[in-house]
Amino acid sequence: MPRPAQLSGSTSTENGAYHALLARHDAMRLRQQLLAPAGSEEPGGGRAARRPAGEVYDGAADQRVIMRHLELVAPFEELITHLYEVLFTRHPALRGLFPGEMAFQEAHLARAFWYLLEHLDRPEEITETFTRLGRDHRKLGVRPAQYAAFEEALRAALRARAGERGSARLEEAWLRMVRFGVTAMIQGADAALHEPPFWRATVTEHRLIGSGLAVLRVVPHESFRYEAGQYTAVESPLLPHTWRPYYLAGEPGADGELELHVRCTGPGGVSEALVRGTAAGDEVRLGPPRGNLTLGEEPVGDLRLVAWDTGWATMKALLAEVDRRVRLSPGHGVRTVRLFLGAENAAALYDTEYLTGLERRRPWLSVVPVTGPAADGDGYGRLAAAVTRDATPSPGKVLLSGPPAMIRTVLDALPEAGVAAADVRHDLQPTGPRFRHGAPEPGRPARGPVSAGQPSPF
Repeated sequence: MPRPAQLSGSTSTENGAYHALLARHDAMRLRQQLLAPAGSEEPGGGRAARRPAGEVYDGAADQRVIMRHLELVAPFEELITHLYEVLFTRHPALRGLFPGEMAFQEAHLARAFWYLLEHLDRPEEITETFTRLGRDHRKLGVRPAQYAAFEEALRAALRARAGERGSARLEEAWLRMVRFGVTAMIQGADAALHEPPFWRATVTEHRLIGSGLAVLRVVPHESFRYEAGQYTAVESPLLPHTWRPYYLAGEPGADGELELHVRCTGPGGVSEALVRGTAAGDEVRLGPPRGNLTLGEEPVGDLRLVAWDTGWATMKALLAEVDRRVRLSPGHGVRTVRLFLGAENAAALYDTEYLTGLERRRPWLSVVPVTGPAADGDGYGRLAAAVTRDATPSPGKVLLSGPPAMIRTVLDALPEAGVAAADVRHDLQPTGPRFRHGAPEPGRPARGPVSAGQPSPF
């Protein structure tokens, strides 16, 4: 595979063309805003996203073409490595938008490709997911002109991988697929112009619990509105352009302060920077609040909350929200709330004094602690068993928060206990593709390419 020094093209000339493209895009954006007809604003002040005119995208046809010739460009790791070599050689200014260590970014892009491939026959799902991603990824400073540079690099990488066996038909199918996702992302970004791309926040408290867990309290410099059950992406100045999602544990609107629970998962990442490299007075950046675990306006009824380790953070916020509703309106519809809280061992259960006091004061709450090692799955299995023993068919919701393997273990067990899929909510991210060299891989379909806390898929 050619290395950056071997790639063709004049860097200076292409950089000039790239910056000219940026200027042209900004001029077109300004013209669009000036000429937009009245009534084209979204509620809240955002510019309404418009679907491109023209024929409906036939994603299923492109899916068949790409999957039929997948072996020409697979494995994706090599395709993506070449893609970024081309991108950064032709447009060195873009390198600063990406983290210094690219392994996570490259794996993330592979998941985005797989998601697109798996959902091409359901383009409405791609539009929904990538519109949301476009809103989320404004914090990265990605602009539409940069997507065009990405497309150029993808074309070059496809040609390099497929060689003489490639075809214009295959190349155009790939580009249409990626362009479809990018269009949705640009529309999502345009629709979110009324909100900041990120919030600066100052750390007011940094409390270590043991050697690998920290509870941080941070105060955003501007109003940060969120709902109980949502998460935010966090960037540490120690790792620019690297974001990770963390649930918000504080009560929304209480005092402007937000609470984050961070477990150090390994060396060199955001979690280590937040746990071991951050102190009170430091500054972090927060992405827009997102997530599926909010309660909504309907009566709570019977609620089962299932969390593992720092998944407790979102359950803490949800319990505070339930408590607020009960205090404001005792007849709000809260019947019972069961919290199933898992951890590696009893010592790993934290915030127990707060939780014990809350359970003692609130008759609607009962807590079921479950412990066991997660490495061999035994702990997750015990947690699932506890939930299913308690799960009698009811209209109540089941909310899950924790590592993907834990969520999948519980999800697999719930149908046998009579829990309808519509009553279950989570923010699970995918672990890999279903397709391998043209054939579907057995198992559950992926549930979305990226989260708000991860790098841009492009």
